[in-house]
Amino acid sequence: MPPTDDDLIDLLCDLVAIDSTNPGLVPGAAGEEALVAFLARRLAAAGLEVDVWEPRAHRPNFVATLPGHGRATPTAPGAAREGGAPGAAPSLMLVSHLDVVGAAPELFVPQVRNGRLHGRGSNDMKAGLAAAVTVAERLAAQAGAAGGRSPLRGDLLVAGCADEEWESFGAEALVARYRPDAAILPERTDLDVTVEHGGFTWFELESQGVEAAGAEPEKGVDAIALLGPVLNGIAALDRELDGRPHASYGRGSIHAATIAGGTQLPAYPGLCRLSVERCLIAGESVDQSRAEIEALLAAARAADPRFAADSRLVVGREPVSLERDDPVVLALVAAAAGELGHAPLVRGDIGWADSGIFAEAGIPCAQFGPVGDGEHTAGEWVDVESVKLVARVLEAAARRYCA
Repeated sequence: MPPTDDDLIDLLCDLVAIDSTNPGLVPGAAGEEALVAFLARRLAAAGLEVDVWEPRAHRPNFVATLPGHGRATPTAPGAAREGGAPGAAPSLMLVSHLDVVGAAPELFVPQVRNGRLHGRGSNDMKAGLAAAVTVAERLAAQAGAAGGRSPLRGDLLVAGCADEEWESFGAEALVARYRPDAAILPERTDLDVTVEHGGFTWFELESQGVEAAGAEPEKGVDAIALLGPVLNGIAALDRELDGRPHASYGRGSIHAATIAGGTQLPAYPGLCRLSVERCLIAGESVDQSRAEIEALLAAARAADPRFAADSRLVVGREPVSLERDDPVVLALVAAAAGELGHAPLVRGDIGWADSGIFAEAGIPCAQFGPVGDGEHTAGEWVDVESVKLVARVLEAAARRYCA
């Protein structure tokens, strides 16, 4: 029997209950292993070809494939497949990230109240993951009822990536191993179709001073105070960015994220570390933000010749944009309109997502996901009925795109 809407919500509760906290954010955290093991067993039992591998130790990805009846040549389970092979129908990947940010233990106990499912990852993004898995199970059940013949001509792939909340190495490993013709990311969009989003850069700056007793100013150099011009420069640059043209989905920005320095109250701090986030919009770039940071450091050196600092780019992701007439966007918009009863809003979003990794790899990737709020907070929730609708839209989009 194909899974029902109630089965979908039961699955979502099961996924929320599996702790998949990213150990890059919380050292020693569970990671994605238990979640992947659960989903791999379930999807294999449904009849899909399941590939599990570890881009990094104990940090697995998975891809489950429902082969289309228009596949040009058979592909062994787990083998990489190039999209657009001659004579093959288009392949579509429904891709989700598996990791969540840290939370108190009680947030891994899902609760449904007033039509909302509460819990860590309910919204970000196990609702979309549950919807994608349910779509694959429903289509696989139809294939089984038809003697193994998929209702789709093209391959449908359901994928889960490790580490979206930190470095996105899981998505990078995924596009190196699989090349679908297109992808849909069912991250929360409040039932809009998202085709562009901003990028970001994270920098770490380290100011060097000279540690000395607080009563010996002739010996000490204050590494914290030396960063003052940099902090002032960050605030000034953010005001300047606000005055520049904004994207439809937001503006470019920069802010100091964390700062730490010194070892004790009665001493000059010999070291100070500052982390900085720069949010990028269309027309801005990682290289531009790197140049801005270097300019801030140069201004600090000019203000005080004792200033010495190193900078390091931790992560840099470019803004991305997908043409609104791309076939996967058209399929997704038509599918959403059929379920919503009206055309969905097609828009951009300032927040970066793994769709950027797909775009950089030349794989068009649109986003469509449920209604929710409270990501990364104790109040995270997702609207239950919207999760059911997302599953229906994903299935309809797959039928259109993989026809």
